[in-house]
Amino acid sequence: MTLNSRMQLILACFVFCLCAGVAFAQGLAPPTNVTAKDTPNDDGKSITLTWDAAAEDSGGITNYKILRGTTPETLEEIGDTKTTTTTTYVDSSVETGTDYVYLVRAVGETGETADSVPTAPVQATGQWFHTGKIPLFCAMLLFCAAIVGNIYYAQSGKEIFVRRIPGLEAVDEAIGRATEMGRSILYVLGMGAVDDVATIASMTILGQVARRTADYETPLRVPCRDPIVLNVVREMVKTAYLNEGRPDAYNEDNIFFLTQDQFAYAAGVDGMMIREKPAAIFLQGTFFAESLILAETGNSIGAIQIAGTDAEHQLPFLIAACDYTLIGEELYAASAYLSREPRLLGSLRGQDWGKLVIFVALVMGILLEPFGINWITALLQRVN
Repeated sequence: MTLNSRMQLILACFVFCLCAGVAFAQGLAPPTNVTAKDTPNDDGKSITLTWDAAAEDSGGITNYKILRGTTPETLEEIGDTKTTTTTTYVDSSVETGTDYVYLVRAVGETGETADSVPTAPVQATGQWFHTGKIPLFCAMLLFCAAIVGNIYYAQSGKEIFVRRIPGLEAVDEAIGRATEMGRSILYVLGMGAVDDVATIASMTILGQVARRTADYETPLRVPCRDPIVLNVVREMVKTAYLNEGRPDAYNEDNIFFLTQDQFAYAAGVDGMMIREKPAAIFLQGTFFAESLILAETGNSIGAIQIAGTDAEHQLPFLIAACDYTLIGEELYAASAYLSREPRLLGSLRGQDWGKLVIFVALVMGILLEPFGINWITALLQRVN
């Protein structure tokens, strides 16, 4: 091969590599069909951006960067996708009612970029209704209708069956025992605050207990660890005594603040048990590590103890050390069970109907899923 031929071959190879490099550099294609829309079913604080990924042979794209501005001239980077498989981005840092323009930038392996066409201006607006929650809305309407219907049913004078709860049937026995022995009744509301559901249920039970102690003229002692609970309980017990026609039997000093410290409260209540030896002890509400301390002390003095809590971790201790224990929702049903108030009984029955419907739906969804019938599963997922 002559020198000229070699030079021509080298020159041809150089030109080929240069053209290939230029072609590769120009092969980075920008994202297409970039669309910015207000995110549906939100409070007007986000905009959702979608686009079509660039073709696989367009170059080595590593990720996409998102640029935002109020005009195409004020675009600034606000985030990136980290990967090339993600083709959506939710911008949650927008202001309601402000126009925003977006641009998606493809980034190559060597740092080269390719920008999409800027989107049209878009605003974030809030929606009044979450359309995905329509099944839940319909379910709530049916649930409310069941409760209201059962309340009217109970108020018509018809009997509503409530299964026997031994712990609640023993309330009269406990109060009667204390009356016969001439000793007091100790009612412990637990460690919950006034907004705790278990505490509210406990105060409702206390109101029914107070009505009976007013009739029997039995001393009722209620140590409290929360000042707000103290004031609410005083009003409830006072009202109960007044409704029974015994306002003179009400003693405000028997309902008192002890301490807010957990174990200091437990020690104070235990001291009262040892000194006063109440014949009946009610442990109703939210309890923690002090539950066994209280229950063991009450058991040691021979008092009849009726406990109730929705704290599942404390139930084994209360069951072991107390005579009767209200488990979970039995605590919430206690007020309807004791008072036999038609509105409470109707509400209780309506709630049970709702739970039954949910249980049947879950069982049917599990049984139908293996056969490819998944509309119940889809419906429950939308409700969630």
